[in-house]
Amino acid sequence: MSKFIPSDSFSELTKFLQFNGLELGIIMSLSLLSIVYGALRCNILAIKIKYDEYEVKVKPLAYVCIFLWRSFEIATRVIVLVLFTSVLKIWVVAVILVNFFSFFLYPWILFWCSGSPFPENIEKALTRVGTTIVLCFLTLLYAGINMFCWSAVQLKIDSPDLISKSQNWYRLLIYYMMRFVENSVLLLLWYFFKTDIYMYVCAPLLILQLLIAYCTGILFMLVFYQFFHPCKKLFSSSVSESFRSFLRCVCWSCVRRKSSEPVVSVDTDFKSSTDQDQGQDEDEAQDQDQDVTPSTSRLSPETTEMWSAVDLYSA
Repeated sequence: MSKFIPSDSFSELTKFLQFNGLELGIIMSLSLLSIVYGALRCNILAIKIKYDEYEVKVKPLAYVCIFLWRSFEIATRVIVLVLFTSVLKIWVVAVILVNFFSFFLYPWILFWCSGSPFPENIEKALTRVGTTIVLCFLTLLYAGINMFCWSAVQLKIDSPDLISKSQNWYRLLIYYMMRFVENSVLLLLWYFFKTDIYMYVCAPLLILQLLIAYCTGILFMLVFYQFFHPCKKLFSSSVSESFRSFLRCVCWSCVRRKSSEPVVSVDTDFKSSTDQDQGQDEDEAQDQDQDVTPSTSRLSPETTEMWSAVDLYSA
């Protein structure tokens, strides 16, 4: 490039790119901070809506945990999507559509499976069509948020408040497990199809850093729910208790599998040994019967004549 561009213009071009890159970095950082701040405020608002009957006091450390949780989660998700888009521009549309429609249809599927009547008490002035449009826009917002981070408000269409006030740890666990697997697959596809633009980037190290950053966000989330949630005393079970019960179930299933295999072999060996013992006992019993009551066919002619004479004398 320097062969075709004069040295003065080349230096000006590099300065221009550096300046624009600095501006772009500042704009991206401010955008990320604004999104994280919005997610933090949504978290606090969702907690106050869920527990409106109680006095909610959020500690400063809770704000710090939520901020770090959302920062790592949203930043890593955006970077993963940007890297995947840079190498597979067409397939990213399929990824976005699958994510979007999955979260858009999920509240409606739960509503249809529950068999509840259609909600009509959202606004008295709204007709059935207006209520449907409002719910569709609400689920659109819900799906758009869940594409990048865990939504602070879980929709429940059959509820009058349209918000699920129960803390479902298993849904949270499934969401983050699926999101971690999806990020890993997208990063692996980026690694296999990356172009020469990333020749100066250590791809394995970048993938490891992104996955560790996502796990760090999950760690801050668990710390928030375990120690700094303002209404943690109202939970039916804490994060540690749910984790312990999950480990117990896994360990119990593993132990049961291991213990079931030798028990079957022992049972079969015991049955075969008992069958053999029964066969030997029957053979010994038959031998003893033969020894005690010998058959007349084995008697000699002299003994038969003697017994007949005795019988005649006694008669």
